[in-house]
Amino acid sequence: MSLYVNNSIMSSSESLPPPLQLCYENVNGSCVKSPYSHGPRVLLYMVFGFGVVLAVFGNLLVIISVLHFKQLHSPTNFLIASLACADFLVGVTVMPFSMVRSVESCWYFGEQFCTFHTCCDVAFCYSSLFHLCFISIDRYIAVTDPLVYPTKFTVSVSGMCISISWILPVVYSGAVFYTGVNDDGMEGLVSALNCVGGCQVVINQAWFLINLLLFFIPTLVMIVLYSKIFLVARKQAQKVEAIASKSESSSESFKARVAKRERKAAKTLGVTVVAFLISWLPFMIDSFFDSILGSMTPGYIYEILAWVGYYNSSLNPLIYAVFYPWFRRAIKLTITGKVLKDSSSTINLFSKGI
Repeated sequence: MSLYVNNSIMSSSESLPPPLQLCYENVNGSCVKSPYSHGPRVLLYMVFGFGVVLAVFGNLLVIISVLHFKQLHSPTNFLIASLACADFLVGVTVMPFSMVRSVESCWYFGEQFCTFHTCCDVAFCYSSLFHLCFISIDRYIAVTDPLVYPTKFTVSVSGMCISISWILPVVYSGAVFYTGVNDDGMEGLVSALNCVGGCQVVINQAWFLINLLLFFIPTLVMIVLYSKIFLVARKQAQKVEAIASKSESSSESFKARVAKRERKAAKTLGVTVVAFLISWLPFMIDSFFDSILGSMTPGYIYEILAWVGYYNSSLNPLIYAVFYPWFRRAIKLTITGKVLKDSSSTINLFSKGI
C-alpha cells in the first residue's frame, strides 16, 4: 500500500520518530519497506536459498536419471521426470524472486515480471498437482491389475497425461493474469494496494473459487484412489503370505513378485502425494477463509504458508532418494561423471531383489 510521509515541525523537546524506509527512496508512491535486522535476514536467505538449490539441482538429477538411463524409460518414470521438470521450474522462475521479496519486503523486478512470476507460480504448482493426480491413476491401475497394466498405461498414454498436465495450467494461468480478469470488480482494492515496489496480485471471488476447484478436485481424486490402492495392497499382501505358506507354482510366484513391486512403487508415490497435500493445503485453506470472510492474512503468515508450499518442490528428490535405491545409484553415477561414458545409459540400476 502506498504511504506518503508528511514532515511536520516538532519542538526541540520532542524526539523524532524513526524515518520510514521505502523500497525506492526518491520515487513517489513507493511501497514502505519493512526490513529485518541483519541476523534474521541472513538466516532467512540461508533457509530459502537452501530450498532453491535443492529444488533446482535435486529435480535436475531426477530428470537426468530418468532420461539418460534406458532402464528407467517407463510410463510412470516419464511422469515422474515431467513432475520434476515442473518442480525444477518452480525453483528457477519462482523461488529465487519470492525469496528476495520475502526477505526485503519489496519487489525489485518490475511490474511486467511480477505478472510473469505470478503466472509461473500458479501454472507450475497446478502442473505438479495434475502430474500427481495422473500418477495416482497410474498407480491405481498398476496395483489393482498389475499384469494387464502394461497394456493399459502405455508410453503414449503417459505422454498424453503429461501434455494435459502442462497445457491446461499454463493456458489457464496465462489467460487469467495476462487478460486482467482476475481483479475485475476489485478496482478499489487494486488501487489501494498499488505502489512502486510491490507485487500483490488480487483475485476476485469468482476466479478464486475456480482456483479452489482446480486444486480440490484432483486432490479428492488422489485421496479416493490412494485409499483404494492401500485397501487392495493389504488384500494382496495377505494373498502373498498365503501363497508363500504353500507350494506355489511359478506363475503364482511371478504374480506375487509383480504385485509386490507395484505396491512398493505406489507406497513411495503415495508419500509424494501426502507431502504435496501437507505443503499446500494450509495455504489454500487460509486463502479460502480470506476470500469468504473478506479478510487479509498478515504478511508474515502469508509468506510462511507460501514457502511451506514452495518447499514441496524441494522435497520430492529427497523422497526418491530415501525410497528408491536406483535413484541413489543414478545420483552417484551422475555426480561422479560416469554418465558421460558411452555405455552408461545401459547400466543396471536395480538390485536383484527389485
